[in-house]
Amino acid sequence: MEWRVFAQQMAAMARDLLAQESVDATLEHITDSATRLVAGCDAAGILLLHGKRAETLAPTSDLVVKSDQLQERLAEGPCFDAARRGTSERVFRITDFTEEQPRWPAYAEQARGLGVGSMMGFLLYTEDEELGALNLYSHRTGSFTDDSETAGWLLASHAAIAFASARSHAQLEQAVATRHLIGEAMGILMGSHNLNEKEAFDVLRRFSQERNIKLREVARRVCEQGRLS
Repeated sequence: MEWRVFAQQMAAMARDLLAQESVDATLEHITDSATRLVAGCDAAGILLLHGKRAETLAPTSDLVVKSDQLQERLAEGPCFDAARRGTSERVFRITDFTEEQPRWPAYAEQARGLGVGSMMGFLLYTEDEELGALNLYSHRTGSFTDDSETAGWLLASHAAIAFASARSHAQLEQAVATRHLIGEAMGILMGSHNLNEKEAFDVLRRFSQERNIKLREVARRVCEQGRLS
C-alpha cells in the first residue's frame, strides 16, 4: 500500500464526512469510502446493537444485511462482538471462511453460503461513547492483509468522530425544532384559554403524561388542530 496516497485520500474523506448534511449521508459516505479505500473490501456496512437486536445502517450490498441478520439470529460473529458494549477488543478479523472458525463456528459455516470469503469488524467509538461497528466483507479468502486492517482501523477512527458529530448535530436540530413547536403550541393555548406560559406548559405536560404521548407529539397536534384532542 502507498501510504502517502492513502493519507491524502483519508484527509479528503475526513473533510467530505464533515460536509455531509445528515446522519444517513455521513454513514453512506463512510461505507462507500471503505469499499474504495480499503484493499480487498467488496462490501461494507455499520452494525448497531439494541440489546440482542441488530440494526444495519448504510449497507453497500445485500450481503451486509444478510450477514448482520445471521449474526443476530445466532447471537455470534465478529461484527456482533465488535458492536457489543463492554468488549475490550476493537478489531475482529476472519481471514479465510473455508477454514474452521472455533470462535464463531455456526456463523462462519452459514456465512460461507452467503458468499463471504473473509471479513473484518472495527468498533466505532469516541472517548465518550460507543457507536456500533464498521464491518468490511470480501468474497475472496485472504483478501484482508495487515495493511488492510491498518487502513480499516484508520478509516473507522475518522468515521467514529464524524458519526458522533453528525448525530449530535441532528439531535441539537431536533431539540431546537421541538422547542419551537412547543412554544407555538403554548401560544395557541394561551390565546384560546387565557393562560400564562407556565399554565399552558403544564396543560401540555399533563396531557402528555396522562395519555402517554410524547410532548412533541402533543404540541404538534395543538399546532395542527388548534386544540388538545
